[in-house]
Amino acid sequence: MRAVIGLGNPGKKYESTRHNIGFIILDELAAKYKITFKSSKKDYLYSEGSLLSSDFFLIKPTTYMNLSGIAVMDFISYYQIDVKDILVIVDDVNLESGKIRLRQSGSDGGHNGLKSIIYYLENDNFPRLRFGVGNKFEKGRLAGYVLDKFSGDEIKVINEGINFSIDLIFHFITGGYKSMLDYFSKQKKLKTDDQNNSVEELN
Repeated sequence: MRAVIGLGNPGKKYESTRHNIGFIILDELAAKYKITFKSSKKDYLYSEGSLLSSDFFLIKPTTYMNLSGIAVMDFISYYQIDVKDILVIVDDVNLESGKIRLRQSGSDGGHNGLKSIIYYLENDNFPRLRFGVGNKFEKGRLAGYVLDKFSGDEIKVINEGINFSIDLIFHFITGGYKSMLDYFSKQKKLKTDDQNNSVEELN
């Protein structure tokens, strides 16, 4: 059993904002496979399905970003899921809009959602997909920037990145991190000259 956790903030105020790319990707994934999110008794929404006989969960914490770790801890404890079998999706201002970076483990990289998860799990050995949201903001405007919606100029590369993320998640669910990374690397070679679909790898 594997789980994909998209980070974001609950409520209409935050819909379609850069910080909510984790929610956005999971919503698109759920729509593609015709599954719906349900409320839980804990602080998250969840959806479940199966791909190529591989069962999976999609999780959207409702604790707000800075306390995401509470929901993640509650979920994996209840379902007894190993941290190596969760994939966390987050926004990354250190990457250009639409670019993707995969990590199998590591620090929070300055992301408060990841920081919370690492703190509550007391473990950083879980895969994550970092989705670039750009960094075209003035000094001191980071908080406002990530809570803004994507600009019209970004929409094309963002949508392409979302579709590629869904493909990567498919490979994670059906084969684990290595399968996802192999697919990622193969696509990277095929798209080397296509800057609109550029991707990065960092192990």
